[in-house]
Amino acid sequence: MKLPKSFYQRDDTLAIARELIGKLLMTNIGGELTGGIIIETEAYQGPGDRGSHAFNNKRTPRNEVMYSEGGQVYMYICYGIHDMLNVVTGKAGTPHAILIRAIEPTVGLEIIKKRRNLYNQPYRLCQGPGSLAKALGLNKTHNQLDIEGDMVWIEDAGSFPEDQILATARVGMNFEGPYKIIPWRFILKDNKYVSRASFGLKQEND
Repeated sequence: MKLPKSFYQRDDTLAIARELIGKLLMTNIGGELTGGIIIETEAYQGPGDRGSHAFNNKRTPRNEVMYSEGGQVYMYICYGIHDMLNVVTGKAGTPHAILIRAIEPTVGLEIIKKRRNLYNQPYRLCQGPGSLAKALGLNKTHNQLDIEGDMVWIEDAGSFPEDQILATARVGMNFEGPYKIIPWRFILKDNKYVSRASFGLKQEND
């Protein structure tokens, strides 16, 4: 069952990011079905969040979809190379979003391997947001898609106990201040498919 729009339109982006751990992310691109279990997410809460594209209410053609109602796909290119899959959350006008950083692939493995040109290292197939988007056939052209649509969606495939989900700092926050280290990244504990930046981390309260 696809998650309803109401799941994404709640005000608590951190709760949504944590609850996405364990859900099933799916794509159907060119008739090829691929997907896997979400195991790593990052929450972004503009305009106060210095790590957000909408910091200080910044509004550009690239980030305009962040101001839409929750349940829209936000795709952008990082460093001119990597496509990144985000899901917009909250009410219209509130620029919050969640970056999907990693999944454990379970559907369409042969298609995923071909897209990644990677056949002997299964843990790397969807390890990190750039690899994930490539593996699932996603790119900037899929920006502003409905997350309940027929090309990309998330299914309620269950959840994990609270003590199996780690909270830590987000990746790539190249500035100083509280938002550099705020624990808004959520990771499934002891899962080998998480991004390499996550290895060796402990829960915030440990």
